[in-house]
Amino acid sequence: EVQVVESGGGLVQAGGSLRLSCAASGFASDGATIGWFRQVPGKGRERVSCINSRSGNIYYADFVKGRFTVSSDNAKNTVYLQMNSLKPEDTAVYYCAATLRTFYCDARNDYDYWGQGTQVTVSS
Repeated sequence: EVQVVESGGGLVQAGGSLRLSCAASGFASDGATIGWFRQVPGKGRERVSCINSRSGNIYYADFVKGRFTVSSDNAKNTVYLQMNSLKPEDTAVYYCAATLRTFYCDARNDYDYWGQGTQVTVSS
């Protein structure tokens, strides 16, 4: 079964750090483009970051540049999102998603496999 599963969310104070994991199964993560998204109730989904380790293509939204780092451990078939200097406005449910149709991070990508989401709450 092809799936991605997020973990690592939690409650942290402003300025703190969390590392989210996106574990892939049923496919090799280095052959997929993995995107990170977040959503707050009542708001649209935001694209946060993206990585394809085969092409080396990486994307960060402006609002996380310099604070978040995406990486891939192909041996573990897992993609990570290291989140530093967290702000209350980073509070959201974070999702990872995978597409096998492209090696590039593009806002127009259609992602075929979505995780269940993990809650990140940043207190002020």
